[in-house]
Amino acid sequence: MFVSGRKALKQGWLVAALALALSTTAAAESKCDVGQIAALPVTMVGLRPEVRVKINGKDAVFTADSGAWYSLISPGSAAELGLKVLPLPPGFFAQGVGGTFTPGYTIVDTFTIAGVAVPRVQFIVGGSEVGSVGLLGQNVLALADTEFDLANGVIRLMRSKHCRKTALAYWTKVGGAYSVLETESMPTERPHIVASIYVNGVKLRATFDTGAATSFVSLKAAARVGLKPDAPGVVPAGVTGGLGRSFVSTWIGPVQSVKIGDEEIRNTRLRFGGELPDTDILLGADFFLSHRIYWSNTLHKLFFTFNGGHVFDLRYLGNVTEAGAKGAPMKPAGASVAAFPAAADDGLVPTDAEGFSRRGAAHAVRGDVAGAFADFDRAIDLAPDNIEYLRQRARLHARMRQTFRAANDIDRLLKLKPDDIDALLMRAGMRLALDPKADVRSDVDAAAAAASKSSDYRLQIGNLYEEIGAYADAIAQLDLWIAAHPQDNRRATALNSRCWARALANVDLQRALKDCNSALSRNSHDAAYLDSRGLVRLRMRDYPRAIADYDEALKARPNQAWSLYGRGIAKLRSGRKTEGEADIARAKSLDKDLEAKAKKLDILP
Repeated sequence: MFVSGRKALKQGWLVAALALALSTTAAAESKCDVGQIAALPVTMVGLRPEVRVKINGKDAVFTADSGAWYSLISPGSAAELGLKVLPLPPGFFAQGVGGTFTPGYTIVDTFTIAGVAVPRVQFIVGGSEVGSVGLLGQNVLALADTEFDLANGVIRLMRSKHCRKTALAYWTKVGGAYSVLETESMPTERPHIVASIYVNGVKLRATFDTGAATSFVSLKAAARVGLKPDAPGVVPAGVTGGLGRSFVSTWIGPVQSVKIGDEEIRNTRLRFGGELPDTDILLGADFFLSHRIYWSNTLHKLFFTFNGGHVFDLRYLGNVTEAGAKGAPMKPAGASVAAFPAAADDGLVPTDAEGFSRRGAAHAVRGDVAGAFADFDRAIDLAPDNIEYLRQRARLHARMRQTFRAANDIDRLLKLKPDDIDALLMRAGMRLALDPKADVRSDVDAAAAAASKSSDYRLQIGNLYEEIGAYADAIAQLDLWIAAHPQDNRRATALNSRCWARALANVDLQRALKDCNSALSRNSHDAAYLDSRGLVRLRMRDYPRAIADYDEALKARPNQAWSLYGRGIAKLRSGRKTEGEADIARAKSLDKDLEAKAKKLDILP
């Protein structure tokens, strides 16, 4: 998640706290010396690397984000943690994939990371929710050298001395293959990892960004390498977003070569779209998972080895499948590899439940399902009452459509922690997927009672209430979420959900119309938003405008049953009997339960 900012905050808070660690190992004047400052255990949740910390004594999870110039807390999480948000000086802004946003800042009395409790720590506050409390940015990760070993579940903060002539890929055997890449010397206020790479022989400026789930190229840079939305072999790949308010459309297309240092990936595919500030391509968590990387902040060099498997992860993008995206063998760069002892345990063989859990998470995201289950099983055997390990295995069971096994793990989890919001919502969702008429009200009610006022879960809870027909409760939950998330990139989706809930309940139609108009002001051609506004206007008996909304929605989704049904009613009431009956008949053929649903909601011809 690339985030650039201006007018930097003070960044030295952790340096002083770790000064002792930095000075514990003295180096000989002529010998390369590498030591570990701290190891940050990392758990992959999908393609999001999560690090556990404490904020004022409370457990919190941050996303390790080498693309964020400064550590950040989301607005909802700041409110949930009781943190006071203060304004930053005029002219301060941050920019990411989803556009710019104006953050505030907060001071955490005690921030605990890697066992070190640091007083009076500043964080910026703003932007969209990121799936965790916030981002652990480069003001932490770039304190010295950084080793990214996501496949083994760890990020190591390192220090090196007198190593200018030594390759720092210390985990390789003598003479082993590795790659090296020169990185740019970046200013203190923007300590990103930036280097030049080549795509189809064209030089691109790349940012190495663990916060971006998948690697992708900006639209402008993609055109330079021959990737355009209408080019042969290019397919739509949905939308992506960052901390800003907007989502951007993306595509996936074929490329002949991606050359990163001494490594070349041939005949692969890349995702592209949108604009990136100050860079051409983000190399995301997929790249980091497929490599072990040592970045020397002092030498401005990146040393890395290939782990195997896919370099660029395209598995979660619709029907697109990845072909030929495995890294080619890397040639040695010619420097000494094992000129010093290993600086840290390689972490290849877990020795405790946490280690098995972290390795299992990395196996899962890289597609090694059998390996992931084996590690999760071992973690649970060693720590049967740890709810996080049960959650991990349940998610993988659910992903593999092993619903009953997932439900068993969730039931075990909820016996240990009955008010676990995530587990309650997961169980409700699974039960509804098996039976849309399942009674999940108690689980949703329990989640709503356990969530804080500003919790990000309010959006999911509101949508579940809407799904079970509890429209007043859905609206109340959405009210809370919208109030607490003024700049979130899902705000339009939430406004549409509230509009739709009011339209289904046939209440507060003017407010519903305002919500739909606000959602459409961000995306004027979204078929779901147009369908919602069409129903509002149908309820308001504004038939010409309802028909116009349904017409526009059906251009994008010709087989949307609700849009056909609503348009059919509007046409009937406008005296266009034949057309209206044809729309209604087609809608019923597409959804056999539609007539019963419409009758229950009093949406009748």
